[in-house]
Amino acid sequence: MDRDAVALRALLLEKVLSLGADCAGVASVESLRDGPSERLFPNMKDHSRDHFAQEITTGLPHGSVFWEPDARSAIVFAVAHPANRPELDWWCGEIDPPGNKRLLAVSREFKRWMAEAFPEINVYPKRYHVERGGLYLKEAAIQAGLGCIGRNNLLVTPEFGPRVRLRAMTLSVGLPPTGPIDFDPCAGCDAPCLSHCPQGAFSEQVYTPEETGLQRLPGRDGRYYRAACAEQMAKNEEEAAEGMMPEVCDHPEKIIKYCRNCELFCRVGRD
Repeated sequence: MDRDAVALRALLLEKVLSLGADCAGVASVESLRDGPSERLFPNMKDHSRDHFAQEITTGLPHGSVFWEPDARSAIVFAVAHPANRPELDWWCGEIDPPGNKRLLAVSREFKRWMAEAFPEINVYPKRYHVERGGLYLKEAAIQAGLGCIGRNNLLVTPEFGPRVRLRAMTLSVGLPPTGPIDFDPCAGCDAPCLSHCPQGAFSEQVYTPEETGLQRLPGRDGRYYRAACAEQMAKNEEEAAEGMMPEVCDHPEKIIKYCRNCELFCRVGRD
């Protein structure tokens, strides 16, 4: 392994963590191209909540990832979202919640620092939605060694369980990847994360390897049904009450508190 590349990787990850990320890793762009989610997308039974498809900015088909021509590596990072800080993901109307603002700040400050320290390296902060220039964050996080996909269809990290929020940046330099890692906390678990879903989003198998041609399926065995999850999100939006979030806005707005049962009932990383 190239020692210079390893040293650069360590320096960049250290910087990302110093800017506010709680964990971070590196994936190669080559390993992410045409990944399982991108291949599954055209065959999904329900594209619920994909209203973002009406605002595709990449010029690519719905569900396709846009990769910058010189992108070679992806830095994937997360901020912890513990149970005692639910407001990190509360939406104040259409305003980004505090957790998203923190993620954006990390990307913004890292890009600024890189322009001064390594002007020869291009940095591309990725949007959250694939349709607007993002990538499949959970898959990138696996390849970066941040954790594994649990039976709840979420990234499960050793440190924080599934209680994290993700973002990524691509770079025009090749860095050695930091993953995947050998980590499977779901083996032998009685999966309280699944039984506490208010919409039964994991109650039956929706996808099979024979049907999709994929071995890695939503919820591991194809039991995660996105439409059921979307129904709960719509319910949360309808039930949102008006309130104040001074750290986000200076006027009353509807505060949307999305269901997190599949995160909060996971036992990994609670302590």
